[in-house]
Amino acid sequence: MSYRSRRDDRGQILPLVLLLIALGAGLAVLVGEFEAVAVERATATADAAALAAATERGDGRTVAREFAAPNGAQLMSFTRDGGEVLVVVRVGRARATARAVAVLCGPGDPCGRFSGP
Repeated sequence: MSYRSRRDDRGQILPLVLLLIALGAGLAVLVGEFEAVAVERATATADAAALAAATERGDGRTVAREFAAPNGAQLMSFTRDGGEVLVVVRVGRARATARAVAVLCGPGDPCGRFSGP
């Protein structure tokens, strides 16, 4: 191999390095998107579990767990204080907290609905 042919091969690794950098950046974006989806899923699950538990006449912990499990979430914390429920769920590494308050309605009470003209 002559000196000239070795010199012509210089820079051949550059396209491979650029491809690897592009793949690494794409992977980083993909991981970020998966994390965002997990956070949204945890938030929606926590909201649903808190609302279901707040409207439950009993403790509500079982109902909150039943809403969390099918969504791939784990019920981390459940607190009930009167009509207020605080739920913390985890989906993967994402955690979400939701609070719901039950409003008890009497007969003929519009329960906070707009009752204008």
